[in-house]
Amino acid sequence: MNNKLEKLVQNLFKEGVIKSEIVKQVLLSVDRKQFVDESDKINAYEDYPLQIGFNATISAPHMHAYSLELLKDHLQNGVRALDIGSGSGYLCAAMFLMMKQQQSKVIGVEHVPELVEKSIKNLSLSYNQQLKDKQIQIIKGDGRLGFEQEGPYQAIHVGAAAETIPQKLLEQLDKGGRMVIPVGKGNQVFQVIDKDQNGKINIQNVLGVRYVPLTDLNKQLYN
Repeated sequence: MNNKLEKLVQNLFKEGVIKSEIVKQVLLSVDRKQFVDESDKINAYEDYPLQIGFNATISAPHMHAYSLELLKDHLQNGVRALDIGSGSGYLCAAMFLMMKQQQSKVIGVEHVPELVEKSIKNLSLSYNQQLKDKQIQIIKGDGRLGFEQEGPYQAIHVGAAAETIPQKLLEQLDKGGRMVIPVGKGNQVFQVIDKDQNGKINIQNVLGVRYVPLTDLNKQLYN
């Protein structure tokens, strides 16, 4: 057992960020160190975001835990999950391990080509078979457009802040599904979006956050 990872997860559990055994076990199973840059491996088990290049970050572990708790039931009961701004690939692995159905699939969408390559390399260390079987896929694309071909999705995680909720993501959210997304420019709020069986949308604001913006590639790289 990795003592530093175990200590990080135990602290998140004690603080009440991790509430369930499944989220605890998944965070112990996915080694954050595999998904950070070489220069930051010494900081892999600290509870703060880390730069992964190209003005992108891997979120703090407490936000990953918080997101997984919010999506827990939808991941366990669903067959399709979408991770927007999938970065280094960490949350794609975690979301996949949360899913219980044999035909489960996680799609990560990332618009920086180098991060697409990096995330596939990171995932191949422990999830090569899932990559081969296309149970975990990393797609180069604009996260604001989602990935319609594999939808609808029972669970959607968005790892960058949208100025407004992208319509395409709402359309690709399955009936009965849930999306978690940071929204806003400046003052951002983490929102939980549920779509009921009639297609009605319910939005809850759950906490204030600070994420990199969900924007086009040029603005991200050169702003």
